[in-house]
Amino acid sequence: MTTDRLIHRQFACFAAVGVIATALQYGILIFAVEWLRAGAVLASCIGFALSAACNYWLNYHLTFRSRRSHLAAASRFALVATVGLTLNAGMMTLFVDSLRWPYLLAQIATTVPVVSWNFFANRMWSFADAGAPRKTLAEERS
Repeated sequence: MTTDRLIHRQFACFAAVGVIATALQYGILIFAVEWLRAGAVLASCIGFALSAACNYWLNYHLTFRSRRSHLAAASRFALVATVGLTLNAGMMTLFVDSLRWPYLLAQIATTVPVVSWNFFANRMWSFADAGAPRKTLAEERS
């Protein structure tokens, strides 16, 4: 598989996993803001942190099919997620607290750069495997 095809396949899978993790984050955000009356920034950060575990497991096994040990991959993923959480918190604070945007609009605007950061940092570092190129699903099944 060419590098371009591999990146496109990984990004498509990453996007599908991201939809699941993002739905979890948004669900927690909405529940915490509307039902628990939590602040939007705190609720977004809690949702981000809880969805990260789901995101890690699915990306480790499905998107990147990493051969790294969980200890190595999870510690790298945690650092990438910490940067993502910091970006999320900073942007939500700017949009909600400073600019007074509605919290869902702020979360949508925040999601795009955070997802981009997560994909490239996880692909290039967290789940990157040394040695031979990753096998395609078809190669693994044969």
